Amino acid sequence: MAILTGWITMSVIFGTVILYGAVGETITEKAGNLNLGTPGIMCMGGGFGFVAASLCEKSSDKPNAALCIIIPLLTAFIMGMVGGLIYSFLTTTLRVNQNVVGLTLTIFGVGVSKFFAMFVLPKDGVVTKVDFTRKIFAAKIPFLSTKLGYVGEMLFSYGFMVYLAIIIAILASIFLKRTRAGLNLRAVGENPATADAAGINVTKYKYLATCIGSGITGLGGWFYIVELNNGTWATADGDAIAAVAWLAVALVIFIRWKPINAIWGSILFGICYWAYNYFPKITGIKVNTDLTMMLPYVVTIIVLIITSIHQKKDSQAPASLGLSYFREDR
Repeated sequence: MAILTGWITMSVIFGTVILYGAVGETITEKAGNLNLGTPGIMCMGGGFGFVAASLCEKSSDKPNAALCIIIPLLTAFIMGMVGGLIYSFLTTTLRVNQNVVGLTLTIFGVGVSKFFAMFVLPKDGVVTKVDFTRKIFAAKIPFLSTKLGYVGEMLFSYGFMVYLAIIIAILASIFLKRTRAGLNLRAVGENPATADAAGINVTKYKYLATCIGSGITGLGGWFYIVELNNGTWATADGDAIAAVAWLAVALVIFIRWKPINAIWGSILFGICYWAYNYFPKITGIKVNTDLTMMLPYVVTIIVLIITSIHQKKDSQAPASLGLSYFREDR
C-alpha cells in the first residue's frame, strides 16, 4: 500500500507541472494560437522564478516567508507573460508563422533561463538550491495529511501550488463555458472573421489569452523547480523542464481542449510516466524504462484516433487554430 501511495503522490506532483502548462496552453489555443513555445515559456518561468527565490533568500539572514512565496510566483507568472507577449507580437501583429515562432521561442526560453540562472550558481559548481523557499512551498496541510492515514497522504500531502493548479483549471473551465468573455474568446478561436464582424476585438482577445495562458504555463516551470526538483537548479534543468513541457502540449490534445479534464488527465499522465519506477515494485515484473515513459504519448494517440472517429464538435480543436488572421481577407 505504501508503494501505491507513493506512486499516486509522485504522479500528482508530476502531473501538476503539466497541469499548469496544459491549462495555460488550452486558454491560448482557444483563441486560435498554437503556441509550441510552451517548453520555452515554462523554462522562463522556472529559471527566473528560481533566480528571484535565490536573491530573496540571500537578501537577508532571516528571509521573509511571505516574500519568498510572492516574489518567485509573480516572477514566474510575469516572465511567462513576457514569453506570451513575444509570441503574440510576432504572430498576431506581424503575422509570422505560428509554428516557426513557437519552436523558436522554445529554443530562446531554454537558453535565456540557463543564462540568467548562471548569475546565482556558485562559482565552484553547477548546482544550487533554494532550501528555505522549497520548505515553504512544500508545507503540507497539518491535520489532514497526518490524521487520515493513506487517504490523507494521497489527498492532502502536497504544497499549496497543487491545489492552486486545480482551482485555476476549474476557473478556466467556468470562464470558457459560462462567461461572455469566454464565449467571445472561443468565437475568436473558431472564426475570427465572424467574431470581428460581430464587434469583438480579435487582436485584444488573442493577446490577452496568450499572455495570461503563458503566465499560467510559467507557474508550471517554477513548480517543477521548487517541488518536483526539490528547489534545486542545475545547468541541465532547462532541458529537463522543456522535455516535461512537451507532455503538457500532448495533454491539451488528450483533454480535447477542456481545462476541467486536465485535472484527472494530468494525474493519469503522471501515473503512466512513473510506471517504470513503481510498477515493478508492486508486481515484480520488470519493464523497459524507455517504453513505459512513452505511455502518455501512446494514450494521447489512442484518444486522438477515438475522437476522430466519432467527430464530435465539442471534442475538436478550434477551427482557426494555428492560422493567422488577416482582417483584409474578411
